[in-house]
Amino acid sequence: MLKRTLALAVGLTLSLSTLLAQAADTLKVSAIPDEAPTELLRKFKPLGEYLEKQLGMKVEFVPVSDYPAVVEALATDRIDMAWLGGFTFVQARLKTGNAIPLVQREQDAQFTSKFITADPNVKSLADLKGKSFAFGSVSSTSGSLMPRYFMIKDGITPETYFSRVGYSGAHDATVAWVQAGKVDAGVLNASVWEKLVKAGKVDTDKVKVFATTPAYFDYNWTVRGTLDPALAAKIKAAFLALDPANPEQKAILDLQAASRFIETKPENYKGIEEAARAADLLK
Repeated sequence: MLKRTLALAVGLTLSLSTLLAQAADTLKVSAIPDEAPTELLRKFKPLGEYLEKQLGMKVEFVPVSDYPAVVEALATDRIDMAWLGGFTFVQARLKTGNAIPLVQREQDAQFTSKFITADPNVKSLADLKGKSFAFGSVSSTSGSLMPRYFMIKDGITPETYFSRVGYSGAHDATVAWVQAGKVDAGVLNASVWEKLVKAGKVDTDKVKVFATTPAYFDYNWTVRGTLDPALAAKIKAAFLALDPANPEQKAILDLQAASRFIETKPENYKGIEEAARAADLLK
């Protein structure tokens, strides 16, 4: 009996060790769900394959249901790295105390949001008083926080200025709402707008941009603070090494809507934290 018990204990220990070793050999990556799940997977697949080669380990994409789920997964070490918006990064940094932003796309240092409408009489926000309006996700930097912040600075409180305020949940959904006439206007990030226009997924004879926000810092790739620093350094180096002159790597960059990746740091997102506090979105 004792031998059987010891054998079982040894077997369980070995199984646990195997599972831990497998987990250590897998980089778990996620992203805020700011577009349809199928689109997020399509964009990530070539990047994941590239990272596997560069890091010498398996890279697994872990989809999440909403923005808070990404923050929670980083905070509980269930994922190792995530593609975050500026506001989501601020939330992750405050919740974990040590989330580390590694890189951002070049344009994320000068990011903007686009206000769109299908109403030909709307030329500015002044023409939208008393009409319906859509943000993306409440936790979206470019689809909610920063547009709201700039509107408040201009004396516009969305909940009293518009007849109705809705949250579509994602940038592409905001475009669909506006195009279908579900709302009179909406706001989304400039990168997704340009991608949808280029792909012919927007009827530009109907839907138009009527305003653009001032620039701000936005998206970045962030790792959990407890990740092995040597691995974090290898991940950063892999992103910085992506070369648009290399056709295969340019395809990866194009899917990320990136000309190239550059280093970033927590201090870049202080302005977003201030905006979130001013909009009463951080407690």
